[in-house]
Amino acid sequence: MSDESPHFVPLVPAEEAQPELTPRAVVLGALLGLVFGVASTYLALKVGLTVSASVPIAVIAIAVLHARNGKRAILEHNITQTAGSAGESVAAAVVFTVPALVFLGYPMDIGTTTVIALVGGILGVLMMVPLRRYLIVKEHRTLRYPEGKACAEILRVGELGGTSASKVFFGMGVGGLLKAAQAIFGGVYATVGAKLSALVTKSKLAYFDKAYVGCDFDPALLGVGYIIGYRTSLIMVAGSLMSALIIIPLIYTFGAGNPELFGFGTKPIAEMGWSEIYSAYARHIGAGAVATGGIVSLIRALPAIRSALWSSAASLFSKGDAAGRARTDRDTPMPVLLAGALGLVALIWLTPMFDVPLLGAGLILAFGFLFSVVSSRVTGEVGSTSNPLSGMTIAVLMGTCGIFLMLGWTDPIHKKLALTIGAVVCIAVSQAGTCSQDLKTGYLVGATPILQQGALVIGVLTSVLAVGSTAYLLNLSKTKDEPIAAAFQVTPEALEGRGTVHPRVRAEDGTVDASGAALTLTRLGLADLPEGAGLEPGSYLVDAATREVKFRRFDGIGGDELAAPQASLMATVISGILDQKLPWDLILIGAAIALFMELLGISSLTFAVGLYLKLQYTAPVFLGGLVRKLADRAYKRVPDAEEEPEGTLFSSGLIAGAAIVGVLAAMQGFLPGYDEDSGLVPGLAFLARLPFGATGGDDLVGNWFGAGVLALLGFLMFRAARPSNSAP
Repeated sequence: MSDESPHFVPLVPAEEAQPELTPRAVVLGALLGLVFGVASTYLALKVGLTVSASVPIAVIAIAVLHARNGKRAILEHNITQTAGSAGESVAAAVVFTVPALVFLGYPMDIGTTTVIALVGGILGVLMMVPLRRYLIVKEHRTLRYPEGKACAEILRVGELGGTSASKVFFGMGVGGLLKAAQAIFGGVYATVGAKLSALVTKSKLAYFDKAYVGCDFDPALLGVGYIIGYRTSLIMVAGSLMSALIIIPLIYTFGAGNPELFGFGTKPIAEMGWSEIYSAYARHIGAGAVATGGIVSLIRALPAIRSALWSSAASLFSKGDAAGRARTDRDTPMPVLLAGALGLVALIWLTPMFDVPLLGAGLILAFGFLFSVVSSRVTGEVGSTSNPLSGMTIAVLMGTCGIFLMLGWTDPIHKKLALTIGAVVCIAVSQAGTCSQDLKTGYLVGATPILQQGALVIGVLTSVLAVGSTAYLLNLSKTKDEPIAAAFQVTPEALEGRGTVHPRVRAEDGTVDASGAALTLTRLGLADLPEGAGLEPGSYLVDAATREVKFRRFDGIGGDELAAPQASLMATVISGILDQKLPWDLILIGAAIALFMELLGISSLTFAVGLYLKLQYTAPVFLGGLVRKLADRAYKRVPDAEEEPEGTLFSSGLIAGAAIVGVLAAMQGFLPGYDEDSGLVPGLAFLARLPFGATGGDDLVGNWFGAGVLALLGFLMFRAARPSNSAP
């Protein structure tokens, strides 16, 4: 399948008719899209990262769908991976943006999330399709589309009989079993770690009193580390180490002597633990670094952006006789694309739940097309992993909020409007990049473009429900509501623009409020809270009739287990611009750190994500990257090569298995008799209280036992990365 000949001939020539958009291919693709969509949602909420699902889906398709009646099955395999990859792409963009509703004080519901995901996902497909003949065909030898080309190679090798899905399924089994040992059966510590103050007691160094080193037990994170490679995982964990061992201890060292409140803290620094210092100070520094890293990556892509806009404008409305085109050159007709795009934007405009004015619909259309072109072109040059999705979304939000600021739109409802615009555009941009990779794969193997585009739409339609439901249920499973002892009323303005909800109110003592009273979720600031109430700014549940504050809400999203770093950043940008109260001192410190990393030739965005996240979540990513380095050296491979299939397949299985079990474990909270202390269902709580269990009394035994399990998992990853003797 050479793509260097003057007249390119795909693996399946245009004149050869083979099964393609078959029911079995579509159904399998939709199911795999659901699985990897759920896994991507879990990962993105936990550490703000996702990994491409195209390769493992293609491998599974090869193993499941065999040729029938003497026909080739490669085009069916391609349809399966096309439909399946749409789910992962939509999940990443949804979780990067929509959970920001929680940080802005709005409830997160399945309906809103689903419609936003649906509109953005299909819009991305419709906006990229007109660019196919230019980006995929005309620029065939210029744009690499690395993931698309790698997936085409796997499909080619699979047709020859050299690819097996056994490593993917084995990885799913191992990942699911080990995650269950920690999250369901409670037989392993959730986090292996210790405060450094316990290790340096004799030295009495106050600097280390707030320093903590830990490693979360999550096979999915180890799998992510292996796939992204040693160098990237090293840069990421370096950011977390700076936060854990430099920034947090420094803040404590210089702030412990001040008995008064400082900056964004809710109590004196001397009384704070390391996690509280992170939330009040270090997190804002990390957010500034992430924003700067995203903008730098966008600036770096400006030459490609300019080229894409000029080149695509000339060929966008190119005319041709569709009926006379070869099978491999038939696209969805332009009138259908235009009607679909305008119809989707009109849907957002006219749907009451969004309350988007005509200006907002226009911004979605303009920003969506602009950055879909950018995403498709940049993906072709550097691949999906390096596509500056966060930077483009930040640019959209800054442009939107800047327009709102000039119009005087600074109310809470306008923050939600800005997020809705940014979320739809972000999902469209993400889907456009994935669509480009899939169409490149189809071009190389000889797919029919219009059928592949239909598969992409089907993949979006089937995945959005899973993504919205997973994000909603994960948030709800970790949500706690603390009753307010002193009753007081808030002003009507504090409730303006907020929706009425009937939440599942679970108090800290585990009791559930089943009264069904209409409560309004609102985010109260210092100006909304009376003096002497002893309450902090945050999300509160207020009686809709009496305006009395009933509960303080602690959402699962934004907590330790579901940090949602990308969504938190989006909320910070929106609130900072419209409220003009951005913590600029901390943000600029983070920006300076990111620029310093760029001067050193280090990827500032990767480092910044680590700076934002706690060390316990990036440490397992680094361990996975370390296994990759050892495997590359032992098996004499190019370090961190994109085309390394063996360990990547096993690691993809780890991610899928562990993430799905992680989601199921979070759902335990809805079961009757759920044990709040151990986090386990009735009958299993005793396992967690064993000496080596997740809540056992002996930290030393538990830590060593957990470390041993991590070492075993690393060994299995190393062995799975061994080259297969069956490769053709």
